[in-house]
Amino acid sequence: MSNVLTHLPQQSRYVFTVNGEDVGLTDYVRRGDAIYLTHTEITPDRRGDGLGENMVRQILDGLRTETDARVVADCPFVREFMNTNPEYQELETRG
Repeated sequence: MSNVLTHLPQQSRYVFTVNGEDVGLTDYVRRGDAIYLTHTEITPDRRGDGLGENMVRQILDGLRTETDARVVADCPFVREFMNTNPEYQELETRG
């Protein structure tokens, strides 16, 4: 399975593509030294395959290495992911 995460900064969005098909997205808002992840969505017929977790993991890994920004999980899915994956919780206190 080939997956690609594309950052669209003009739209404040990440798009997740699997085998050439757009299957998910995460919207965000940048305020000061923080990035607020506000909405995450996976195409209904692709839910339950772990794609949302894969996408969020890639986003958080990228934010960790490419920015010094604090991550605020406004999206319930991202919040739950960060709560159950303690290796990402330090992103909430950066900046």
